Amino acid sequence: MSAAPDLLRQRLWAAVLRRRAPAWFAALTLLVATVVLLPAMRTWLLAALAAWALGLALDAWRWRQRIAAQWVAWLDAAVPALEDSSALLAGEPATPMARLQQQRLQARLATSLSAADYRAIACRRAPLAAPSSLTPVVLAAIVAGAAWLYDASAVRTVAQPAATPAANTPVVAGEIYLRVTPPAYTGVAAFETGARDIEVPQYAQVQWCVRQPADSPAEKAAVELSDGAILVVGESCATLRVEDSLFWRARNAGTGGGARYNIRVTQDQAPQVTIAEPVELIHLLARDAATARIAVVVRDDYAIVRASLHMTLARGSGENVRFTDREVPLPKSAEPKQRTWNKQWTLAELGMEPGDELYFFVRATDNDPENPHTVQSPTYTLRLPGPEAESVDSTALPTMVRPESLRSQRQVIIDTEQLVADLQARPRLADLRARCEAIAADQAALRLRYGQFLGEESSLFGDEHGHEEHDSKQPGHNEDDSHKEHDSHEEHGGASSDQQHSNQSMGTEVGAMQRFGHVHDQEDNATIFDPQTKAILKRALAAMWDAEKALRAVTPKAALGPEYKALGAIKELQAAERVYLHRTAFVPPALKEEKRMSGDMVGAMSYKRAQGAPDDTVPAEVRDLVQALALDGALPALWSKAARDAIGARIADPEQKLAAQRAVQDVQDGCVPCRGPLRAWLRGTLADAPVLVQARVATQSPFLSAWRNETRQQDQPEQQPPQSKHQPKPEPQR
Repeated sequence: MSAAPDLLRQRLWAAVLRRRAPAWFAALTLLVATVVLLPAMRTWLLAALAAWALGLALDAWRWRQRIAAQWVAWLDAAVPALEDSSALLAGEPATPMARLQQQRLQARLATSLSAADYRAIACRRAPLAAPSSLTPVVLAAIVAGAAWLYDASAVRTVAQPAATPAANTPVVAGEIYLRVTPPAYTGVAAFETGARDIEVPQYAQVQWCVRQPADSPAEKAAVELSDGAILVVGESCATLRVEDSLFWRARNAGTGGGARYNIRVTQDQAPQVTIAEPVELIHLLARDAATARIAVVVRDDYAIVRASLHMTLARGSGENVRFTDREVPLPKSAEPKQRTWNKQWTLAELGMEPGDELYFFVRATDNDPENPHTVQSPTYTLRLPGPEAESVDSTALPTMVRPESLRSQRQVIIDTEQLVADLQARPRLADLRARCEAIAADQAALRLRYGQFLGEESSLFGDEHGHEEHDSKQPGHNEDDSHKEHDSHEEHGGASSDQQHSNQSMGTEVGAMQRFGHVHDQEDNATIFDPQTKAILKRALAAMWDAEKALRAVTPKAALGPEYKALGAIKELQAAERVYLHRTAFVPPALKEEKRMSGDMVGAMSYKRAQGAPDDTVPAEVRDLVQALALDGALPALWSKAARDAIGARIADPEQKLAAQRAVQDVQDGCVPCRGPLRAWLRGTLADAPVLVQARVATQSPFLSAWRNETRQQDQPEQQPPQSKHQPKPEPQR
C-alpha cells in the first residue's frame, strides 16, 4: 500500500525540480562564463561554483520535505476526481467504508493523473516569478559583476607603472646618450641609455656622450641645462655631478633646442630612529622593578654604518648629583638598511639603584662617505623611585645649613597623629595646649625655613609673631593673657584691622602704588626657581600655615589634612629635583692670526645702522624684469641670469622649480606668449616690502606754537549770521 504514495511524491518532486531547473542553470551559466573570461579570478569563481552546488542541494532537500508534508493537499486541490480523499492513500484504512474508498481511488490514479497534471501542480506551487526562484540568478549576477569590477581595477593598477619605460632606451649612433654612475654607497648599478627621462640617486655622476660611427668624422654637440649652463660634447663626454633635479636638451650647431628630458634626483634621506619601548618620554618604573625593556628600530634608505645607544645615569640629589655616561653600539642585522634591538635590561646591567634616573637616546649615521647624515632621537628617561626621604635636605632646594632643632614635615605629622591618639584615649589631657604649641612651633619653624627660598625674610604672611614677642616682654603680661588676646583678636578684630590697614594705605602714594602699580623687584622673582617650582612652594607654605593655625587653635585632628598636603607638595618637589639637558657649547670661528693687531678693518661690519634704511627684499633687477615682461619690448640685459637666480633661491619645490626654468628657457627661445607664465613665476617669488614707520623730528617752541595758532585762525573763514531784508542796518558809532 505504501508504494503508491511514494510514487506520487517522487513524481511531484521531479516535476518541481524540472520547474526550478531554468533558474539554477541560468545562474550556473553566468558563473561558468565568468570563469572562462576571467582566468585571474578563477580561484574565487570556483568557490562561487561550490556555493552554487551547495545551494542546489539545499533547495532540492527543502522541496522534498515540503512535498512530503503537503502532497495530499496538492492532489486534492488539483484533481477533483480524487474527491478530497487523497489522505486515504497514505495509510491503512480503519473502517470497511474507508477501505472501499481507498480501492476506488487506486483504480482512478492510472486514469486521473497524467504528466500534464504533475506539471500543472508544479507551476502552481513553484512559480518562476517567486523570490526563491530568482534568488540564484540574482546572486550569480552579483558575483559576476563584482569579479568583473575587481579584475578591471587590478588591470588599471598593474598597467599604471607600465607608463614609465622600465628598460633603457637603445643608444643610436650619432645621437647623445647618457651614462649614469650612481654613488658606490647606494648599491645601484651603473647604466647607459638614450635620451629619455631618468631618475638617479643624489650625487650621481651623469655623462653626456656621442657615439660616432667609425666612417664619419667626429662632430661636436652641445647640451643646455635648466640653469642655462652649456656642456660641450665631443670626443670626450661632458660630466656633471647631479645634486638637484634638472632638465636638459641637445643644441646642435645652427639649430634650436630639441626636446627636453628630465633628470629627477632621489634625495638621500636621513636615518629614522624609532623607540618602541618605553612609550613615554619619562617612564616611571615600579618600586620593586627588576628589569626595564628598551626597544629601538633604526631604518635608512641605503644602509646604516653606525648606531649606538647613549645612556647617562644620574645618582644623588641636590648639589650632590653624579652623572655617568655610557655608550652601547646597536648590533648589526642581516638587513643593512635596518637595525632592530629589543632587550630586557636588568637594573644591575643598567647600574640603577633606587632613586636613580637613566637618560638615554639613540644616535645613527648612514653610509654616505662624503655627506653623512647623523640623527639623534629625543631623550627618554627611566626613573626608579627611591625610599621616602624624611629630611628637608633631600628636596629640590639649595644646600643650606639646617638648624639642629628643625624637624621634618613627616616628624610633625607623626607628632600630631600621636597627640590625636592620646586625646582619644584621654579626652581630658592635661598638657594638650602645651603639646599643640610645641608642634605648632615646629611647623612654624619649618614654614619659615621654606619661606626663605621664596625671598621671604620672616614668613609668607608677614611678621605675625613680632607683636607677640613685644607684648610678652612687658611687665605683668603672662602667657595665658596673650593667648586670650590672640584668640579674641582672631575672632573679633582680625577683619576690622585688615580693613583699617587697607583704608589707611589707600590714602597714601605707597598704598596706591602697591595696589595699582607693577613692581619689578618682587622677592618672588629674586630667587633661582622657575614659576612651577614657586607655585609648589607656595602651596606647601599655605598648607603649613593652615596646619599651624589649627594647632594653635588646639584642634590637632583638623591639622592633619593640611600637614599631609604640605608633605605631598614636598614630595612633588623631590620628584622634580633633576633636569637633564644635552651638552651644548658655542664653537667660535678660528681667529686669523695674520689680521690680529694689524688694524685692517676691511670686511668688518659696523654696529651702527642707519635709521630708516629698510631691507630690500625685492632685488632691483627682478623688479625691472617683472615690469618688462608685461610689455612686448626688449628685456633688460642679463635678464635670464637674474630670473634663474631668483627661481633657484626662492622656489624650494623641485617640480615647481623645473617648470619655472622651462618658462625661462621658452622666453629665451623667443616665445612671446610665454612671458606671462614667467612673469607669474617671478611675481610668486617676490615678498612684500616691509612698511617702515618712523617718527619725524619736530621742534616745539613758544614762538612756533603761537605762529601756528595764528595761521590756523586766519585760515578759518569768519562766519556771521545772515541779515534779514527788514532788519535795519546798524548805525556807525561816532
